[in-house]
Amino acid sequence: MASRVLATTLVPPTKLRINKPSCSGFGSGSGSALSLSLKVSAKSNGKSVSPRRNIKCKALGESSQQPSFDQTVYNGAYGPWTVDPSDVREVILYRSGLVTAAASFIAAASVAFVPTDSLFGEIIKQNIDLFYTLGAAGLGLSLILIHIYVTEIKRTLQALWVLGVMGSLATYTALARPAGENLVQYVIDHPTAVWFVGSLFAALTGLVFKEGLCYGKLEAGILTFIIPSVLLGHLSGLMDDGVKLSLLGSWMVLFVIFAGRKFTQPIKDDIGDKSVFMFNALSEDEKKALIEKLEQQS
Repeated sequence: MASRVLATTLVPPTKLRINKPSCSGFGSGSGSALSLSLKVSAKSNGKSVSPRRNIKCKALGESSQQPSFDQTVYNGAYGPWTVDPSDVREVILYRSGLVTAAASFIAAASVAFVPTDSLFGEIIKQNIDLFYTLGAAGLGLSLILIHIYVTEIKRTLQALWVLGVMGSLATYTALARPAGENLVQYVIDHPTAVWFVGSLFAALTGLVFKEGLCYGKLEAGILTFIIPSVLLGHLSGLMDDGVKLSLLGSWMVLFVIFAGRKFTQPIKDDIGDKSVFMFNALSEDEKKALIEKLEQQS
């Protein structure tokens, strides 16, 4: 995991041998294992000693004598790895965040399809900002736990989420509440407010794009286009209400399918290649040493 800290036991090396890893593609967990060995030459009382030791990388707190939660060993780009209980917890929380976001969005968006004078419609309207808040919180949880190899992309999605939350709070406090409206209704009545809340949905678009790219999920790929289309259509005023309702309904259905299908995937899929995150947790000096040796062998 990106957040795991590696404990690397090293002895002063004079020779480092590295087998160059290969990676089959973005998000892939396959590849050749990285083999690191050190040869140490030292002199003690005039005698030459040449012990051979292997570098063993493991997460702190894990005991080599305790069996892994999942006995399957996967070959990653930088070495073998296994699924442990903390990995399972993080994946379940990640998927639960998506379910929370989807359920909250469905509840809030359903007000557009039910009679305004119905009891259900009134309940939704009275709690629509609560659903918006729960959905944003669920998305935020998933963005914290999402596994993306490129840290800058993950941080960008998280920054968009933060901007969206701040913009939503500011819009509600400074504009919607003084006007006697809830946040969602204010954005509906004032399309320019999309500028303040839009980055929250941009973060969601980035997440579904990643899922569609990594796992080839059709519903995620379609959502990548529907989400910005609805927001930009509402902002520009170029999309009539009938088209917006059609796209909104498609968004609701696809979001449910997307969130539900996450629980049909193996846990390891949402982990990705764990060895990459282990490599990223190494110090800069250790990374440079590995990269230099790999370049020499290429």
